[in-house]
Formats: sequence, structure tokens, C-alpha cells
Amino acid sequence: MLKIMTSIVLSLIISMALIMICSIISKKSKNNREKMTPFECGFDPKSSSRMPFSMQFFMIAIIFLIFDVEIIIILPTIKIMQMSELSMWFITTSTFIIILAMGLYHEWKNGILEWSN
Repeated sequence: MLKIMTSIVLSLIISMALIMICSIISKKSKNNREKMTPFECGFDPKSSSRMPFSMQFFMIAIIFLIFDVEIIIILPTIKIMQMSELSMWFITTSTFIIILAMGLYHEWKNGILEWSN
């Protein structure tokens, strides 16, 4: 028990010492040269960080992430096909793909996939 307490205290002392040394050594100025220059994309860092963005870009990114995760879910079905009955595998995979198609149809019907309004 003494060894555990000693190692905990020692690790806390070392971490606190490193934090204090880093805070003393680091240069912090409000007008840092790197922060005053524009980003690589050309946006001015002094303006509001709450700049409006295109909702179409956001929705396409969300749809991409959803379908990307669904592809990852579909990939193991090839291995499962070897272990289970073909009819059960076909029903499961078909149901999953039908649900995906219904979601895509819903997004298309609501106009999420239309780029210009």
C-alpha cells in the first residue's frame, strides 16, 4: 500500500512541477504574430468565429457520414454469409438495404440533396 501511495504522490509532484515549468517558460501574449495572420484558407481571424456556413455542405457531410457508417456495418455480412444460412443472410441484408434506400428516398423527397434552392 505504501508503494502505491508513494507512486501516486510522486506522479502528482512530477506532473505539477512540469505544469508550473511550462507555464513559466511559455510565452503568452495577446497579440501573437501567428494569431494575427490569416489562416491558410484566407479567413480573417479577428472577425466573428460564428461565420455563416452553407447548410447544404453540412447536410451532405452528415449524409456522407451516415452512409459511411452503414457501409462499415454492411462489410462484415460477407463473412457472416459463410457462417449462416443463405436465406437468413439474404433477408437480413435485403432489409438493411431497403431501410437505407427508404432513408435516401426520404432525404431526396425533403430536398436535402438539392444543391441550389
